[in-house]
Order: sequence, then structure tokens, then C-alpha cells
Amino acid sequence: MPLLLHAAQDKKQADVNRRIASHRPAFHPWQMIATASMMLILSAPLLGQTTIGATEIVSYPPVPPDQRMALMQIARDTWGFYAADVDKNTHLPMDNFGANGKGTYTSAANIGVFLWAVVAANDLGLVSRPQARSTIEATLTELQGLSSYKGFLYQWYDTTTGATIKNPGDITCSADTPPTRDNCTFVSAVDNGWYASGLIVVRQAMPELADLVNSLMGRMDFSIFYDNGVETACNVNAAGQPTGQMFGGYYVGFGPASYHNGAFYSDPRIAVYIGMGLGQMPGNVWWRSWRALPPPAPYDNCAATDPNFSWEGQWPMGGYWQNYADPQSHQVFHVWEGHYTYPGTELNFVPTWAGGMFEGLMANEVVPETSWGLRSFGLNDLRTAQVQIKYATEKRHYPVWGMSPSSTADDTGNYGGFGVEGLLFPYFGFGADSTTPNLGLSQCFPCASEDVVTPHTSFLALDVLPQEAFDNIQSLLSRYPGVYGAYGFFDAVNPATGSVGHRYLVLDQSMILAALDNALNDRAMQRHFARDPVALAAHTYLSAETLSIQ
Repeated sequence: MPLLLHAAQDKKQADVNRRIASHRPAFHPWQMIATASMMLILSAPLLGQTTIGATEIVSYPPVPPDQRMALMQIARDTWGFYAADVDKNTHLPMDNFGANGKGTYTSAANIGVFLWAVVAANDLGLVSRPQARSTIEATLTELQGLSSYKGFLYQWYDTTTGATIKNPGDITCSADTPPTRDNCTFVSAVDNGWYASGLIVVRQAMPELADLVNSLMGRMDFSIFYDNGVETACNVNAAGQPTGQMFGGYYVGFGPASYHNGAFYSDPRIAVYIGMGLGQMPGNVWWRSWRALPPPAPYDNCAATDPNFSWEGQWPMGGYWQNYADPQSHQVFHVWEGHYTYPGTELNFVPTWAGGMFEGLMANEVVPETSWGLRSFGLNDLRTAQVQIKYATEKRHYPVWGMSPSSTADDTGNYGGFGVEGLLFPYFGFGADSTTPNLGLSQCFPCASEDVVTPHTSFLALDVLPQEAFDNIQSLLSRYPGVYGAYGFFDAVNPATGSVGHRYLVLDQSMILAALDNALNDRAMQRHFARDPVALAAHTYLSAETLSIQ
């Protein structure tokens, strides 16, 4: 549900921005981007290579026959959702439908993951290749006519007409005059990252549609999201900005959004993978983004100018400063390799921003982090799932686990930013120190509540903890039979009361199908992405870094 995700992220990032400094509104692209689509897509990729190939992906462990049968039935039911969800005239996926009605609007993220879902359904034998190709071609053809900016989709579209709208149920953007900094002029970095990921998957899974995909991707210019301001050895520059990071979005006619997606281990990193892979963002964005929010950098006169993050969820934390030479530019970057530790254990991890599981694991549905980042973010994907399980079962005493943004566990049609924040651990707020430490499990505190479990998280975890994830899926089915309907799992359940949110979201249904494609087809979705030249940047940087969580 990108609207509320965007609004929540806006609020959280704005809170961080207030704590450190205001951001400069002006933006100057760091480099000129080739205009021809084939030059963009097929120009000499990173380090002079052309592709990684799917062979460097670790094989998925064999799935026992009884589990395969159960998961295939879920896949069949979940695929049935799309026949009811996709508009027959515009071929665009609706955001949601359920007990509260239909959400006849969509976003860039919704469209991108819908493309995943069709590819996954073909991989799994749920739809024939000609049918899958026809479905995707109809949607891509519609996309060619949608209003866009530099190839990027705006925040909201009416699925019945294809028109841009200010908000769901709100006015069309043609009536929003004069233009202002609102959703009618906003293109989201993260949502368009997911959109681009869907196009890349299609290009490799169905090469016969490559020309159509290239006509859409050839317009994209991810450099508009990159803050190319003056950098220093400190966390921020002299003007108090965390330059070298990615802006959260761009307002057409106005410039970049006023906040950065600075917390790297969260869902916006998909746009970094692709922006770097297209050669439109430099390696700076990888190293200048933050793992755990850093202490003042011990360089130059940083202590006086760097932000104080002692308010964050776990402070003080373990870690060290590490120097990395960028694989492309060879520029040396000082990176705070910080980590959190689950209280009372030696379980180290890099936190997500608000403790949501898809913040951490969604990128791994397409980018093979668990194969390429064995010492970095692939390892952290495992740790994220372990922390989710440990906290939900041991501290919350829930019989099931998996907290992530989802519908609320009722039929209001609302959406919530749920996640493992460690609200049951001590938190002393601003000015924490070793005597009065903050022991939360996410960076932002409290930005999420912990009273809803969403089924899509179990499927995301199939890649890192397959048996535990399958057991949790079975437990959800047996303990809360009302959480499963004609189109698979409904979106949310309150594990304490058993109340269910009877709604299906295209975002979450598509995560489930992509995860099942990876689990049942030896990481097929990841292999599609890995074959594309864009994937080389992800491979290079994931394998170059060693997090402090070993």
C-alpha cells in the first residue's frame, strides 16, 4: 500500500531530518545520461563485463514432496487473485480488494511486482507462456501511454482510466492546478525501483518482449534521485546534509524530495541496485548510505558537525569504521560498519528502519543477496528473520511471527506500519549512553506497532529459513483458518485476538508468488534478474563488503 508507506516513510525521514539538518532543494545531476534506450540498457556495464549469469546463484535446498504440494496449492490460489484484480480495459493491477471494497488505483511499485507475479505464474506452470506474454504485453503497452517523467511513474493512477490522481479517491491531476509539491508531481525512488525490477525480470524471462521493455526503461534516469552535493570525510557535509545518498523522490518542476533514503538496509535499496546497474548512480551512494546510523565520524572536525543519533533504537552499539576503495572509482570511503545485538545474545544484525520484514527481505526476491552477499546483506537477511522469530515468540509470546507493513487486522481497509521494534526492551530516548542504553531493535522508535502478523513475511523467509518459514505458514493456517480465502492468504491477523483483515493487496500477493517461484523453482525469480547486465553492480558491491555481524 504505497500511499501509506510513503506517508509513514515521509514522517519518519522528516523526523530524522529535523534531528540533523534541512536539505538543500536544488539538485544537479552528477553526469549526463545517454538518451538512446539501447545505450542505456546495453552499454558497457560495470567493470567491463556484460553479465553475471544465473550460475553464481546458490541452489535452493530440495523441498520435501509434501511441502511442495502444499506450497503449490497456495500458489494456485494466489494466482487466482489476479484475474479479479487486473482491470480488463487498462490492464493495470488494482492496489487491493476485499471486505471493504476495491482500491481502483495503482502505483509504480504495484505494477512492478505484478510483472513479477505473471512471470512467477508462468515459471510455476500456472499459466501458459503465450497467456503470460499476452498479459504482460497488454500492461506494458498501456504503460507506454501513461503520464510519466523521465520514464518514471507518478505516485497514483486510476486503474479504470489510467489517469494520474492526487490520492486514492481524489481528483485527477489535470485538475490539480497550479502544480504543487504533492503526489501529482511526485515520482518515488523506491516505488520506481520496484517498477524497474519488474521490467528487468520480464526482459530476461521473456526476451521476445525486450524491445517493449527497453522502450520503457530507456527513458529512465535514476540520477535525479542521487544527491551529488559536496562530500566530506564526515557523515554529513559542512551544510549539514548527508550527501552522496539517495533522495526519497523527485517533485517534477520543483526538484528532489526534502529527505534522503539514508538507512540502506531497507526497501529503497532496490533503486540503488538498479540506479548503479544502469550507470546512473556512482558507487558513492552505496558507501555513503548508512547501515546502522553512525556515531560522529572520527575524521577532521566531524564531532562538532555530525548528527547525534543517540535517540535511535539501539544505542550505543557495536561496530567499527572501515575503509573501502570503491570498485569503480577507487575512491576511499569511510563506512561505519555498525550493528545491533539482540539483547542477552550474541545475535548481531543491521536493523531496518522501522522493523518491518519486507523492508529487509523484499529486495532478495529479485536481487540474489543470499548468494552474492554471504558476508554482507545476504547474511543480514538471515539475521533479520532470526530476530523476527526470536522477538515475536519469546518476548511477545505469539504462536506465529512475521511483522511487516500490511493491512490492519480488521475490515476497515486501513493500513499500518507494523514491525519488530523491540518496544518491550528499555528505551531512554535522546541522550542514551552505556548507563542508560536504548535497546530497541529498529532504527526508528516508535514508528511501528507490534500487534499484527502478515502472512507475506513467512514467504519472504523461505529463502533464509525454509523449514521455520513453512512451519509458520502451517501454523497460520491451523490456528487462524479465517486468514485464508479463495485467493490465498488474507493480508493480516492479530495473533493475540485472532481477528483478520479480509483484504488482498497486489503488493503482498506478488511477494508471495515471487517467493514461491524462488522456493519451488530453484530461485527462478532471482535467476531472471541475475542474467541482466543491470545485476552486475549488485553482485560487485554485495561481494565487496563485509558487515560487522559475522
